[in-house]
Amino acid sequence: MRIRALLSTIISLLFVCFVVSSTVSCGPPKPQGKTASVKAGSMPADAEWTGVYYSPLFGHLHVVHDGNLVEGRWQRPRKGQWGKLQGNADGNLLKFDWQEFVDGLVGPNSKKVGKGYFLYTRPTGENVDDEIVGQIGRGDDEVGTEWKAIKQRNTEPDINSIGGSGAADVGGGDWDSDNTEDGEPDEPTEPDVEAPEL
Repeated sequence: MRIRALLSTIISLLFVCFVVSSTVSCGPPKPQGKTASVKAGSMPADAEWTGVYYSPLFGHLHVVHDGNLVEGRWQRPRKGQWGKLQGNADGNLLKFDWQEFVDGLVGPNSKKVGKGYFLYTRPTGENVDDEIVGQIGRGDDEVGTEWKAIKQRNTEPDINSIGGSGAADVGGGDWDSDNTEDGEPDEPTEPDVEAPEL
């Protein structure tokens, strides 16, 4: 009798272990994102992240640096796509998360997300323009598409000038959000209609 009870307990414990292990580790393990093998260095003399950078592929990237936090927004040359990034600077290395939106598009293709990095560089020579050189990747990857941009001289960034409504605001906004229009509604008035002649 004791052996039967002991076997029943062991079988029950094995069943519980099996259920727990299969619940915790369902499916194959998630692959790690591809990371860039870059190291932080010193910024060039009198250089700062804040500014506007131009790339033929990504357009104008407006960057604002406050402490270690760096925020930026870009507008693609064809105007229907814009994006934003946020990350932390360590010397001349910026690693960031990014999102890019397609105005007027709804669904899974209306937004892309990923990670990326920039290295702030200054070419050798006299009277040269500073550059950022890096890559952006999709999902957890921070490598993929190369991004090289030249810092524009005497140009102040205005990240609030870039952006769109995003996919959530297509068609007049979120269905469950409050009306955000300012002002009071007009009172209804009687129509000014003359009676037709017979």
